[in-house]
Amino acid sequence: MKHTHVFKAAFAAFSIAASIGSVSAQEIELRASHQWNTKDVRHEMVQIIADELAKADVGVHLTIFPSKSLYKPKEQWGPLTTGELDISAFPLAYAAKRHPEFDATLMPGLVKNHEHAARLNDSEFMDDIKAIIEDSGVIVISDAWLAGGFASRNNCVLNPEDVKGQVFRAAGKAFNRMLQGAGASIQSMPSSENYTALQQGVLDGANTSSGSFVSYRIYEQVKCLTAPGDHALWFMYEPILMSKASFDRLNDEQKAAVMAAGQAAEDWFAGKAADLDQTMVDTFSKAGVEVVTMSAEQAAAWKAIANETSYAAFAEKVDGGKELIAKALAVE
Repeated sequence: MKHTHVFKAAFAAFSIAASIGSVSAQEIELRASHQWNTKDVRHEMVQIIADELAKADVGVHLTIFPSKSLYKPKEQWGPLTTGELDISAFPLAYAAKRHPEFDATLMPGLVKNHEHAARLNDSEFMDDIKAIIEDSGVIVISDAWLAGGFASRNNCVLNPEDVKGQVFRAAGKAFNRMLQGAGASIQSMPSSENYTALQQGVLDGANTSSGSFVSYRIYEQVKCLTAPGDHALWFMYEPILMSKASFDRLNDEQKAAVMAAGQAAEDWFAGKAADLDQTMVDTFSKAGVEVVTMSAEQAAAWKAIANETSYAAFAEKVDGGKELIAKALAVE
């Protein structure tokens, strides 16, 4: 069986209804943390999990701490591995300092569109990524890939030369290297800080997810948005994660309820992912921001730079990095 679906497959056949007559479950209080506001799609995914657990009535209650009110964005991984934090909506590349392989989940041009992302979920590439997650004491309860794009205070970003001389924020080393290869300077920060940095002129532009572009109201600070379209460069794996230590505290009925709730959130997101991009386009257009998309040729020009910078550095610096990228590129 593929490593990817170990936990989902283990509990998919478990019937909650069949255990109604079992001994009443011990009441368990779980805490979920994330960096987004309560209007963001990632918060909605966690809220679905909380609601589904409440409906299952198995003695598990989930309290959500949004807007980095419990942990700072990149500080969530450590507590997840120990059980200090139970659940998080977490951009996996944020933990790349501990596990450099995770940078592959935010690699320029590796995922082209939402259909491609769905196929990647069932690939050897994701089997390898999830094996590292699980070996670290964390499990995936909901898969989610978010598309994104570029936004600039100065001009539209279509060709690599369009960022030359500008200061950009990009999530992760791979995008940093590609942008630097195109002549941009880099300021590193969580997506939650993009608005203020653009407002103060610290940044000329940024790339992040469609959801973050909207929930952080970036349309108030930029002139042009490069939306994902059919040839996206920016896709990031942002799953809902659970501490294995927390999961192991649950009885079988409660474990099955958690996995069912996670699947419900994933299924909801799968129907919502493309809508996020359209919502971003509509929101930015309504705010008077010019919206463009890349052609296949423009995306290829960017990917050529990524191949010489991001992909090459990943292959050199990460053990097994070349093979990992090859597995992802093998998914058409």
